[in-house]
Amino acid sequence: MIELAHRAKKLPPPPHVVFESLAEPRRTGGRPWLFLEPDEVDPRVLVAEPPERVVWSSLWPSRPDDEIHFAVLPHENETRLVFTHLSPLPLPDDPTLRHLRRRINVLLWADLRESYDA
Repeated sequence: MIELAHRAKKLPPPPHVVFESLAEPRRTGGRPWLFLEPDEVDPRVLVAEPPERVVWSSLWPSRPDDEIHFAVLPHENETRLVFTHLSPLPLPDDPTLRHLRRRINVLLWADLRESYDA
């Protein structure tokens, strides 16, 4: 697997809240945040190791073997969330890669973050 993207940022809630959001993004009573585009599907949770590791299957049917790995780490009273997008060969072309990176960034650093402010 080859790393296509890697980023870390802080989120305001504690790690157990972020872990739950990633491990069960469609949980009844949970914060709605996983707003998918027409070319995307709900990820399957491949690994959920509380309190700090979640692995998703691909969001994109056109790239079924991609994975998104999350490290959910404590940072003071907040969470430092690290994601790594991994993919086997063949790698996507540049426009596709930019789209995939943008979508993960929007989902995590806009949609998920905003769900905690609601």
